[in-house]
Amino acid sequence: MENLEQLFKNPSFIRIITIVVGIILIWFIVKFLQKKLFSKIHDIDNRYKAKKIGSFVGYFFSIILIAITFSDKLGGFTIALGVAGAGIAFALQEVIASFAGWLAIMFGGFYKTGDRVQLGGIKGDFMDIGVLRTTIMETVQWVDGDLYNGRIVLVANSFVFKEPVFNYSGDFPFL
Repeated sequence: MENLEQLFKNPSFIRIITIVVGIILIWFIVKFLQKKLFSKIHDIDNRYKAKKIGSFVGYFFSIILIAITFSDKLGGFTIALGVAGAGIAFALQEVIASFAGWLAIMFGGFYKTGDRVQLGGIKGDFMDIGVLRTTIMETVQWVDGDLYNGRIVLVANSFVFKEPVFNYSGDFPFL
């Protein structure tokens, strides 16, 4: 009983319990919203975007909860994190560009699920977009016509800034 009492007086244990309960609560709210609120969105593309953004918001609030919980312990690391952040930003510039590409794709309307696209030299049907990569079901290559060749290709989202994006089935009101 005495060990249990010491455990509950330990500030690190209380912080860990706070983080676990907080993250469970955050993800319960996110999943509830995705199931009840987002399912009422009739447009499939908007529902898909809402669910992706909802998951991103859940991750964001989880990180904020962890940062707030351990904020008094992070004070001495501020300068070191700033210097390390500059080095990490340089080393992860492709990842940062892919994240920016994800934002551009989500809000720029380059393509939507099911569109026939050519991205980064790969032609196929757009399947899914992740934070770092777009998933395409490849067509052509060694198969004649517009048939699938069986390959699923993951293309970095940063290609929307580097190469042209061809959308063969996008809406064009002037045709």
